[in-house]
Amino acid sequence: MSELIPVNILIADRSYRLKIEAADEEMVRKTAALINDKVTEFKTQFAGKDMQDYVSMVLLWFATEQNRSGIDQVKWEEASEKLASLEKMMDKALTENPL
Repeated sequence: MSELIPVNILIADRSYRLKIEAADEEMVRKTAALINDKVTEFKTQFAGKDMQDYVSMVLLWFATEQNRSGIDQVKWEEASEKLASLEKMMDKALTENPL
């Protein structure tokens, strides 16, 4: 198991002390930056809300994006399976009927 390193992450004006693997630090920091950017974006679009509302909006946005990416992944997997099947059919046809 890898050594965990302590990092301080700021999300929506609150600081969180986490222990993560060193290899994940860049990804965690980029994700926190993305979250903070979306909080700022929602603050400009929807004035007068409290921070929990903005964080909830970001959470909903993030989950929707992940779900959309998952659906796209399934479509790519289906297409890959169909292409593999087509490739087998072509190989069989070429083997049986060489040029």
